[in-house]
Amino acid sequence: MSHEINPVINMIVFALFVAVTLFIVFRVSRQKASAAEFYAGNRSFSGPQNGIAISGDYLSAASFLGICGAIAMAGYDGFLYSIGFLVAWLVALLLVAELLRNTGKFTMADVLSFRLNQRPVRLAASLTTLAVCFFYLIAQMAGAGGLVALLLGLEGKLPTALTVVVVGLLMIVYVIVGGMKGTTWVQIIKAVLLVVGVGILAILVLGRYGFNFSAVLDEAIAMSPDGEAILAPGLKYPNPVDFLSLGLALVLGTAGLPHVLMRFYTVPSGKEARRSVVWAIWIIGIFYVLTLILGYGAAALVGPEVLADPSTPGGENAAAPLLALAIGGPVLMAVVSAIAFATILAVVAGLAITAATSFAHDIYASVIRKGEVPADDEVKIARWTVVAIGILAIVGGVVALGQNVAFLVALAFAVAASANLPTILFSLFWKRFNTGGALFSMIGGLAACLILIVLSPAVSGNEKAMFPGADFDLFPLSNPGIVSIPLGFLLGIVGTFVTKSEPDHEAKAAEMEVRAFTGAGAEGASDH
Repeated sequence: MSHEINPVINMIVFALFVAVTLFIVFRVSRQKASAAEFYAGNRSFSGPQNGIAISGDYLSAASFLGICGAIAMAGYDGFLYSIGFLVAWLVALLLVAELLRNTGKFTMADVLSFRLNQRPVRLAASLTTLAVCFFYLIAQMAGAGGLVALLLGLEGKLPTALTVVVVGLLMIVYVIVGGMKGTTWVQIIKAVLLVVGVGILAILVLGRYGFNFSAVLDEAIAMSPDGEAILAPGLKYPNPVDFLSLGLALVLGTAGLPHVLMRFYTVPSGKEARRSVVWAIWIIGIFYVLTLILGYGAAALVGPEVLADPSTPGGENAAAPLLALAIGGPVLMAVVSAIAFATILAVVAGLAITAATSFAHDIYASVIRKGEVPADDEVKIARWTVVAIGILAIVGGVVALGQNVAFLVALAFAVAASANLPTILFSLFWKRFNTGGALFSMIGGLAACLILIVLSPAVSGNEKAMFPGADFDLFPLSNPGIVSIPLGFLLGIVGTFVTKSEPDHEAKAAEMEVRAFTGAGAEGASDH
């Protein structure tokens, strides 16, 4: 199929998308932005605006490129990603959205340190935030490299790696110039483009088969070397425990994702935070239903064997662009791919600003300078942090090239659910919870998750691993969630009972409970 790809059209459409989004970022940015403006867009976004931006932040390369490829290759097992990512939003809506907005300022650590010992908790929270952002970033970078390589007809590791470098540099420009406000508007535009683009592509796929989805499935069965197994569980995850572990990480991970949680601080009130999530659920839900059509459409019209061919740039992550090529030719492919590229840029910008905020606000301003730092200096540190994060993300993205991006993001979800979620829930709902419990939960959950990932088949021991030549896969599951998530909760309980609580522990817990559930004092106290 590569001979049908028109690199000239692709480059023109790409350049247009990048130019428009850069123009928007420069238009809304302010070089002398305050901390509230750089980190939270001055809390000026409405619930619907923020909901669209959340969906733009959440619907990443994993959602578009990775899931379509996973469904095309593994059918039912690939669709688990869509189900898990969507159901996760119910957890976020019911348990954390409004409560976090009422108790925080800019970051997750603001909430955790409200009633706990500030310095150690902020350090631990920053560590887990940076870990989640790093895993998420390398997934987006790997997806970008494969996508651009496909569009330009590039083959080989070096040209693909260069595209990862370009994405990293663009990300740095977006965040340094635009801050949260510029990033949010890019995410809003990208979300609209993505849902409309995917909707049109899904209609075209169904139209090819007389709007009969059963005919799409029949063709997918015919094209798949696994036949009808593509409609049944077990093709990608023959071990049911592995399947359950992945599902647990996906469902519980969203409520602990720092870049999603940070979006709740861009609205003026807890009520608007709740409205944000309702809007996000609708948009994300529609999108994930459409991925089923695109995934099986790619299986039918592109074929799993083409996606599995080592000579296909991007591999299974190229399923959606190749489907667009098969349905509408080079122009549609260029538009769909440019939307995917805009998706990656918007998500990496959101991740970068989250990681930079966590370092500048939680570590530099609150721990190193003990809260005595001018806002301008804090924002400067945040901007320099973006540069450092961009460089790290580029290196990680190059190492992860060739991996399915939905799978890589699932690892980030496992870290978020193991290290962040237990501490957030205990802080909000358990009065006895203390600093020791938070540190045990965050550091222990993070360490367990990272160790199990390193020892898993995802990293070594098989030809699809990150390091196929190595062999240290001592842990049998690809995703560690089923072990590391309960361990994170257990460590939080153990840490609480074996360490002493702070002297004003009960008063702080009561104050946080009132603020979380009523919003009383949240507006003024959280913004000064």
